[in-house]
Amino acid sequence: MDIAIENDKLTAFDRLLAWREQHISQRTFILFLAFLVGFFCAVAAFLLHSLINEIVHFLTSSFDRGTANWLYLVYPVIGIFLTSLFVRYVVKDNISHGITRILYAISSKKSRLRAHNCWSSLIASAITIGFGGSVGAEAPIVLTGSAIGSNLGKLFRMDNKTLMLLVGCGAAGAIAGIFKAPIAGLVFTLEVLMIDLTMASLLPVLVSCVTATCFTYIFRGSTALFSFTLDADWVIERVPSNILLGIFCGLISLYFIRTMTFCEDIFAKFKEKPYVRLLIGGAVLSLLIFLFPSLYGEGYDDINMLLNGRTEADWNEVLNNSLFAARGHLVILYITLVLLTKVVATSATNGGGGCGGTFAPSLFIGCFGGFLFARLWNIYEIGVYVPEKNFALLGMAGVMSGVMHAPLTGIFLIAEITGGYSLFLPLMIVSVCSYLTINIFESHSIYGMRLAKQGRLITHHTDHAILTLMSLDSVIDRNYKSVTPDMELGMIVNKVSMSRHDILPVLDAGGFLLGEINITKIRHVLFRTELYHHFHAHQLMMQPPAILRDDDAMTIVMKTFDRTHADSLPVLDRDNRLKGYVLRQKVYAMYRKMVADMSQD
Repeated sequence: MDIAIENDKLTAFDRLLAWREQHISQRTFILFLAFLVGFFCAVAAFLLHSLINEIVHFLTSSFDRGTANWLYLVYPVIGIFLTSLFVRYVVKDNISHGITRILYAISSKKSRLRAHNCWSSLIASAITIGFGGSVGAEAPIVLTGSAIGSNLGKLFRMDNKTLMLLVGCGAAGAIAGIFKAPIAGLVFTLEVLMIDLTMASLLPVLVSCVTATCFTYIFRGSTALFSFTLDADWVIERVPSNILLGIFCGLISLYFIRTMTFCEDIFAKFKEKPYVRLLIGGAVLSLLIFLFPSLYGEGYDDINMLLNGRTEADWNEVLNNSLFAARGHLVILYITLVLLTKVVATSATNGGGGCGGTFAPSLFIGCFGGFLFARLWNIYEIGVYVPEKNFALLGMAGVMSGVMHAPLTGIFLIAEITGGYSLFLPLMIVSVCSYLTINIFESHSIYGMRLAKQGRLITHHTDHAILTLMSLDSVIDRNYKSVTPDMELGMIVNKVSMSRHDILPVLDAGGFLLGEINITKIRHVLFRTELYHHFHAHQLMMQPPAILRDDDAMTIVMKTFDRTHADSLPVLDRDNRLKGYVLRQKVYAMYRKMVADMSQD
């Protein structure tokens, strides 16, 4: 009975899909899906902020904010512990590095994200951040939005190209929703996710961004994430200071990326020991928060202090509840130490088992870095006076541009979330200089560097992008006829008659490749029956021109074919057993098809 009911449901849904194909064009339906993705992204962003605020209110509403409280040291560790339990026993999957997972899904999983990603990152990051983890909510919500787009596309049986577009719509909608910044959401998908801007992709991404932004205004009102008022109009004499600030932000970005990578490598050594990771991460995080309370949580309150301060007393409020409190002459030292330790606190939070992104930490470090630069500039009177709060804003754009390798995202995001459009030109100068500086040392963003090392990062280079999207596993021909090393020529001829290929692999009893017999090169003995008992496979075999591994990137595969001029190459698995053969003709045919598909608008 249940099976019959289920079949009826499937049939009804199939009828719905058939009706849609007959009455609604593909282009119109994609726009409708983009609208749904944008709406759900706004809902997800609202839920995430609400959960974080509720947890924070529940934990700290009775605290006296003017005095220190030891629970501020304990809460982040509890949050990391609860998050790790949630991930380990409820999600049972790795949900860290949200944006990196999106890039990996696009390049290697045909843009397919698991269904639990629609909610798991949201809950995990709410627990981590609500309890004071020193991370951001942006990367988890981007993963959530992309997963919503991917799973909506899978539900309505969209092709791989449309799935990639919907993943981009989800990421753009998430950024637009959480920041109320539709233009930043659009350029984020272009710069970070490498979704190509064509007329076919522009409209759906815009629909998602505008929808998410509008519903976020409905859900949360018109209040901006950061409030900012311009201290002084920009003048041309500040160009040198803007350029130097951009270079400074680029160097900070380099420190951010290198330190984050170093800390992650340390925690990776304890991958199979979650409680050791929790102990190390929790101890480091608690110590840093005790010394520098500004590291508690996302740090947006301190950002607003620096953006809105007008006097020394206003800016010295960042020292409250710390060992530096009421020591305004130490504000430069405090800001420097916070800037240097924020990335360690973020790494400790995630490495210990928490869930959060590097988006907010890059804004935080950028704000502190910009303020520090301006303060030192003015103290030593290096040039014309620079407004410190303005430079704190410019620093946010600069570090974000460097860390993410996304200058347009840095420019438009900071302009949109602060209303700082009057600083558009210096925002451009700082962001571009930061990007050019970091690009000297790191050619990929903090999100893409892991995949770039594996050759799995999508770029705007069409040829490279297609090779990245191609899967080696999908072109392996497993229908081969093998022979043993002691097999006689007569039996080999029998195998030849059943084989579709010119190559017969010679395998031992364990399935290991010893060599291969090229049929075209043994024609002089192939049909001489008097030799059928005189030759054996090991006498006729030769070594293949090259060997591929099943985890090789397609760029390596293509280079190997070009180097060897082979028609086919064997593929071995991790245990060195033969997995199958890759045919040059099949690889080129798939490549040409994907070029044609990608070229269609």
